Amino acid sequence: MNRMLNRMKPLFLLGLLTTLVVPVPALAQDYRVETLARGLGVPWGMAFVDQRTLIFTERSGKVGLLDLDQGQPRYIDGAPRVLASGQGGMLDVQPEPNYRPGGWIYFTYSKRVADGGATTLARARLEQERLVDWQDLLVTRSASDNGRHFGSRIAFDDRGHVYFSVGDRGHRPNGQDLSTHAGSILRLKLDGTVPADNPFVANPAALDEIWSYGHRNPQGLAWDQRQRRLWTIEHGPRGGDEINLVRKGLNYGWPVISYGKEYWGPLAVGEGTEREGMEQPVKYYVPSIAPGSLLVYSGEAFPQWRGNLLAGALKLRHLNRVSLDQAGRAVNEERLLEDFAERIRALAEGPDGLLYFSTDSGQIARVRPN
Repeated sequence: MNRMLNRMKPLFLLGLLTTLVVPVPALAQDYRVETLARGLGVPWGMAFVDQRTLIFTERSGKVGLLDLDQGQPRYIDGAPRVLASGQGGMLDVQPEPNYRPGGWIYFTYSKRVADGGATTLARARLEQERLVDWQDLLVTRSASDNGRHFGSRIAFDDRGHVYFSVGDRGHRPNGQDLSTHAGSILRLKLDGTVPADNPFVANPAALDEIWSYGHRNPQGLAWDQRQRRLWTIEHGPRGGDEINLVRKGLNYGWPVISYGKEYWGPLAVGEGTEREGMEQPVKYYVPSIAPGSLLVYSGEAFPQWRGNLLAGALKLRHLNRVSLDQAGRAVNEERLLEDFAERIRALAEGPDGLLYFSTDSGQIARVRPN
C-alpha cells in the first residue's frame, strides 16, 4: 500500500488532499502524513486563524490561506513589499493570543532600508481576503547588506508580551553587542512599546527591546504555556545547533562559546564551550540538524508527546522530538519522519491536536495517528 501511494504522489494536483503513510512508529503508536497542499513557494510560517483555516507566509513575500475542508490555498492582498534575498523575505506569522476575527495577526519580515535589510515586526488585521491596517511595530536596528541570519520567529507569553528573534546577520560580533538588535531575542508589549521591566531599559549603552543576547540565528521560538517558560532553537555554524531556555537578560554566548566548528577548517569557533557568565544550551547537536522551527506540543492526539519540544530539521530532514524533565533538562531525543525526506520548515499545532508542518519543497502537511 505504501509503495503504491508513493508511486501515485506525482499525480496529485495542488490543493488536493493526499495521504502518504509513513511506516515509522511514534513510540507504540503508528502515524501517517497527509499532504494538504503542494506546489507552493517556501511556506516559511503558518498558524491557525480558526478551527479549519491556516494562514501561511511564503518567503518570496506572499501571504495565503489554506482551507482544510476544501484543500485549496488562496493568496490574499495587503502584504508589504519584502526584501526577498538570501534567507530573508516574508518570515513568521502568528495571531495574537485568544485571536478572534478582526484581531491582530503578527508578522516578521525583512524590510529594505537604507543600509540593506532589517528584520521587522509588524501586525495587521485580516478582512475577507485582504490584510488591512498594516503596522510596522519595530524595524530593528539590525540592517545589513548580506542575506544571512534574519531569524525570525514570534512567540507570545501569557502576560501581554510578544517575543521575536533576530539573527546576528552574519556578523559574529553582533551577538555580544547590546547596541544592535542582531543576535538577540526581543520583547515588546503587544502594541509595540517597550515593557518597563525589560532587562536593559536602564542601560544607556543597550537597546531597550533586548530580552536576551548571544544568539546566532534563532529560527525557532516557543512559549510553554504550562510551565511558563520561553524556548529557542538556533543554528550553530558547522555543528553546535542549540536549544536554549531563554531567561531575562542572560547571555547565551555566541560567538565566544560554541559547540560548532569553523566552515573553513576543523577548528572550534570561539574560545571554547564554556565561560563564566554565559549560559549553556539545554541541548546541542553535532553534527547540525539545521533547525527551522520549534513548538511545545500540548495536544491530545499524541499524548506521549505532550510537553515535548518539536523542531523541524532542514539539513537532516526530519522532525526532531526532545523530551524534557520538570526542570527543563533534555532527557531523550527521537527523530521522526526521516523517511519523508523533506526539509521541514514551519510547525503548527492545530485546534484538533494534530501536528501541521510545511516543507521547503512547497508542501503543507499534517501528522495524525493511524
